Amino acid sequence: MTRILADLPDEDIRWLDARAAQQGKSRASVLREAVSVYRAESSQDWIARGAGYWKNRDDIGDAVEYQRTLRADRTVD
Repeated sequence: MTRILADLPDEDIRWLDARAAQQGKSRASVLREAVSVYRAESSQDWIARGAGYWKNRDDIGDAVEYQRTLRADRTVD
């Protein structure tokens, strides 16, 4: 593991220390987790990873049919 030196505003350090104390972790551990989450969220393939995630669920039903049912009372005579 490589060490880095980063300058952060005092306000961010206070927030980071409070967050670490709440979680019972070190400041470095919270920073490592934050970088990991940021990296995962900024990945461009998140849509591809999630596509079809619920395709085999049979308890959800058809979304278009659900919308039509909800809107059925809105038809104009």
